[in-house]
Amino acid sequence: MRLTRFVEFGRKIVCLGKNYGKHAAEMGGKVPDKPMIFLKPATAYVTEGNPIKVPVGCQQLHHEVELGVIIGRKGFNISESEAMDYVGGYAVTLDMTARDWQDLAKKEGTPWSLAKGFDTSCPVGNFIPKESIADPNALQLWCKVNGVMRQNASTSDMVFKIPQIISYISKYFTLESGDLILTGTPSGVGSVNPGDTIEVGLGDLSKVSFQIETQQ
Repeated sequence: MRLTRFVEFGRKIVCLGKNYGKHAAEMGGKVPDKPMIFLKPATAYVTEGNPIKVPVGCQQLHHEVELGVIIGRKGFNISESEAMDYVGGYAVTLDMTARDWQDLAKKEGTPWSLAKGFDTSCPVGNFIPKESIADPNALQLWCKVNGVMRQNASTSDMVFKIPQIISYISKYFTLESGDLILTGTPSGVGSVNPGDTIEVGLGDLSKVSFQIETQQ
């Protein structure tokens, strides 16, 4: 199946912020009235066996585990009732964030592009066919750093569910085969340092690990 290689040909990564109430609170904010969208470039992808690199000048790199939704076919202005027909599969993902840069961007009212979109800021696990997950809104989502559990929640806690997310995004961006949607992170985000190991998973269905390295 071509979608198993979504990292190779997917053209965009569309991300949601503050889609879990407890995470919004830990960031000092609240859940927005509508999905809060930002983008990562395709060069942000990194797969298992390759390191996550701390970008030059970043002093506080944070992990954010997320359920990734992989689009199976092209669509624009998709209705919520038809949205799941456009899902090709899923993957466990990380939205790595240069938190110090993001905090500064929030303070100055400038874009998050560097804080969220640097190379290796989107680690991903293997493609999971849509048919392998009966209910994507009832998955355990977890993250360990050096063997210690940091994040452990259920996708049932998402404020905006997958059909709402796909429908909303597709009003503004044409979704194409291989595109990846990051659906937000639960509470428990925290910092990582060079030499650390991050392991993330969707229950026992899929897990992947990455080493943290300094950017050379």
